[in-house]
Amino acid sequence: MDLFLLTFAALFSVINPLGTVPIFLGLTQDDSKEEKNKIAFWASINVFIILVVSFFIGKFILNFFGISIDVLRIAGGVVICSSGFGLLSGTFSKRRGVNKKVTNDAQQRNDVALTPLAIPMMAGPGSMSLLIAMYQDYPELTDKLFIVGAIFAVAISVFLVLRSANYISKILGASGIVAISRIIGFLVLAIGIQYIINSLLVIFKI
Repeated sequence: MDLFLLTFAALFSVINPLGTVPIFLGLTQDDSKEEKNKIAFWASINVFIILVVSFFIGKFILNFFGISIDVLRIAGGVVICSSGFGLLSGTFSKRRGVNKKVTNDAQQRNDVALTPLAIPMMAGPGSMSLLIAMYQDYPELTDKLFIVGAIFAVAISVFLVLRSANYISKILGASGIVAISRIIGFLVLAIGIQYIINSLLVIFKI
């Protein structure tokens, strides 16, 4: 159960669905409530599929390219730190590759649930590298099931947050979302730094 909570907390912080609320509202401003709910549902499904595939297939991709798990942890830590800085400085969406051009392009398409909402906004390199490393760290089947359960719980959280985006925006306002995102950003930054330190300790056998 501790592993479930640890994975859920880490993934929820790195994915940060609250930070996606303004983007979601902007992309769906001309859609009906039913259409918004449908987009929220498929975005959460896409996040779940992407993260589960990354969790189980990532190891083989690393082996194919000859990348060690410690190097992945350092790279992932850098990406997670970058996301943390983005949340703290208010440039989260830009650091995820979602600029004005991407947003305008997305508004021209019918389906925004996969891109840019699911990837790269939520299921980005940081969350993927986190799960690939966890696959190596927890070889037992029971542990893997707990991690998949945590991914599922995160996907449900994504759906609930996006489905309630209008209410969250009204209750918290832009300043409230920014404040919460900055608190989450601090936690994300700490996770990234810890990841890098742990990897360096293993590499240099300290």
